[in-house]
Amino acid sequence: MKAEIHPEYNEVTVRCACGSEVTTRMTIKELHVEICSACHPFYTGKQKLMDTQGRIEKFNRKYGKLPKADEKAEAPAETAATAE
Repeated sequence: MKAEIHPEYNEVTVRCACGSEVTTRMTIKELHVEICSACHPFYTGKQKLMDTQGRIEKFNRKYGKLPKADEKAEAPAETAATAE
């Protein structure tokens, strides 16, 4: 390896907004993060579950319950019989 071409590898303390600190090694001098594994909802188990029932109801209102394939085949024959 060539001398003096590689960056300096320092021991750094990574600080989170929640106050958590982690020591690691990297080429930058210091690192501040907004969220870490100690306060992230996915890792802490405090993740909010989405209301899927509301989404299904919205889908059904928008598209309605479509008739099955058997009902579609019978429907034109009935309308033709009633038209006569």
